[in-house]
Amino acid sequence: MSAGRVRVVGLGPGPADWRTPEADAALARASDVLGYGPYLDRLSLAASQRRHATDNREEIARARHALALAAEGADVALVSGGDPGIFAMAAALIEAAEGGEPVWRALDIEVLPGVSAMQAAAARLGAPLGHDFCAISLSDNLKPWDVVARRLSCAAEGDFVITIYNPASRARPRRIHDAFALLRSMKAGATPVAFARAIGRADEKLTLTNLSDADPGLADMATLVMIGSSETRWVARDGARPWMLTPRSYGAGR
Repeated sequence: MSAGRVRVVGLGPGPADWRTPEADAALARASDVLGYGPYLDRLSLAASQRRHATDNREEIARARHALALAAEGADVALVSGGDPGIFAMAAALIEAAEGGEPVWRALDIEVLPGVSAMQAAAARLGAPLGHDFCAISLSDNLKPWDVVARRLSCAAEGDFVITIYNPASRARPRRIHDAFALLRSMKAGATPVAFARAIGRADEKLTLTNLSDADPGLADMATLVMIGSSETRWVARDGARPWMLTPRSYGAGR
């Protein structure tokens, strides 16, 4: 039997309209589709396609399964929310291939990009990523909290716009509070902050505030938190939600 292939497919943050044609083609062609159960539930798969749903914390096992299926000749789509290269399944797959069977590293593997959560949130908010920014995951499942805290401190000191992924979960309800306490000690209270929850889905919600007044308890695993730089500001609009703007020119004033 000839070897198959693996496509790591970015589904984007929500609606099918935000998936790329390349991603849809890979999904339609796949004999086996693997992913976190709620992500698979967003797809309309044919009866002939095998669906392999797993829990959210089983990334490496899921990646190994995808590689094993491809080695047996399957055409595999390994799906990932948002962009698979950002805190997601592309790294898990390559880690699994690196530490697994030698034949896995010879497979036809390709990563197909998707709209990331921070891109989707930025589009809703206006232009918060118009200048330098960084993305930091608050999850300390795979790295110690002191590393997360050091990176937050460096980002604040460097005056980056900070996008926070994985801000809180049932197992980690307090880390987002720790992060805000740290950032409040380093940044101005008037710094614009946005909580972007479930962007592109029916329960989408945007909360616009500032660093002093923000309630970290609003964040959950469906939320991306965006914290502005010293240059970020709200642009008021009559009868409409203000835009969040980080201007392209640093230090130019208004």
